[in-house]
Amino acid sequence: MKNKISVNNEEMDWEENLTIDDILKKKKYSFKMLVVKVNGKLVNKGEYKTFVVPPDADVKIIHLISGG
Repeated sequence: MKNKISVNNEEMDWEENLTIDDILKKKKYSFKMLVVKVNGKLVNKGEYKTFVVPPDADVKIIHLISGG
């Protein structure tokens, strides 16, 4: 049985060495201003290429909107 992760409440297959950057590419997220949390912990943008997502993780990707 394959491990899964949840990305914004959508199930996705987990892979060995899966990073935040990989998830953003697979999900085609290109928006520059994102906040990413893995299991409730904030992941800094500088860690997106190196942060390895564990199996069964709950990933939240939030688009920040600014304006005035």
